[in-house]
Amino acid sequence: MEVKITLENFDEEVLKSDIPVIVDFYADWCGPCKMLAPELEAVAKELEGKVKIGKINVDEQGELANAFSINAIPAVIVFKNGQETAKNVGYCKKEKLLSLLA
Repeated sequence: MEVKITLENFDEEVLKSDIPVIVDFYADWCGPCKMLAPELEAVAKELEGKVKIGKINVDEQGELANAFSINAIPAVIVFKNGQETAKNVGYCKKEKLLSLLA
């Protein structure tokens, strides 16, 4: 499941989620971000119902990007029970994303 995250729905979709959330900070113009998208989709399919993929466009949601000190993209942050548990900056494969959830 992939959800567009904004400042307005961040608390509900990420912090109050009852399943882990992988939040992808990206931009439409970012090549590595486009490369990461199918890897995230693969994780979403493999763990359907057990994980949520949240997408934050840093160009549209600068306040959220600043709140999490995102200064390079793609950046992925994993949240479990409302807490940040893992972070990765740059392109990575599905296996690395899965290891962030462990």
